[in-house]
Amino acid sequence: MPERQDYNTKARKYILDFLKERQDATVSAGDITDYLIQNGVRVNRATVYRYLNKLSSEKRLLKFTGKETRKSVYRLIDKKSNCGEHIHIKCVSCGKLMHLECGFMRDIKKHLSESHGFSLKCDGSILYGVCADCAKKENKGALNGEK
Repeated sequence: MPERQDYNTKARKYILDFLKERQDATVSAGDITDYLIQNGVRVNRATVYRYLNKLSSEKRLLKFTGKETRKSVYRLIDKKSNCGEHIHIKCVSCGKLMHLECGFMRDIKKHLSESHGFSLKCDGSILYGVCADCAKKENKGALNGEK
């Protein structure tokens, strides 16, 4: 049986463009499908998932899956940083995803290894919280009597 040829389509180009434009945030397959529809690209959601899984298996895309919701979100891997070597932090308000590349995290990894015999795997790791910008907005809203 001949090997299936890999090909680029209009939908794949739009998906990559969408991921590149939102490289500081995570997106869902639904976000991508909505974007494609808004740009006149007709595509089956299964096609979007297949391409996302392909990019993920090629280590071009990070896939984060929530343990409780089992919903996955994706982020294009920044070629300049090794996303498998550090933890990510995500703002629950705006969706911004940031690399946590600081000595503190290296110290934690070292401590876990040396003191607990535990090797921390950072692929797909994410801590949730509120970024400084959103915290400022929330505090400003609270001062103005908003909820």
